[in-house]
Amino acid sequence: MSQSAYIKFVEGSTSQDITLQEIKDVLLRYRSQTALTGEQLGWDYASAAFPYTMETAGDDRWFYLKGTGSPYKHIIVGPSVATSVSGDSVNCIQVVLPDESTHGDKSKGNELCKYMAKQLRAELTMFNGRTVYYNPRK
Repeated sequence: MSQSAYIKFVEGSTSQDITLQEIKDVLLRYRSQTALTGEQLGWDYASAAFPYTMETAGDDRWFYLKGTGSPYKHIIVGPSVATSVSGDSVNCIQVVLPDESTHGDKSKGNELCKYMAKQLRAELTMFNGRTVYYNPRK
């Protein structure tokens, strides 16, 4: 059974909506930051931190991350709409682990979701249902 994580845009987030290209830009920023870290450490950290290629399947609603190594298969990412705690509909990024995904995909998916939620100052509902708040709250 597939699992989903949601990065919800709530009050205090950097924006209230996101496009597919903006999601790709956030992930490319993650890859470039890990590449710079790898340069400082003297090894190819970028390929270890982001062992995926971004692939599109002809649909402009989502894309998938195709694994380049053996412990990684794929993760599906795209903008969506979710229900908040108060029952309102909020825009979000949905990250899906299909049935064929591995434990490595789940671990890397959690890491990427945390990075995106922190950058976007959003509310993250992880694959296990727990919620992490990266948005400023009073």
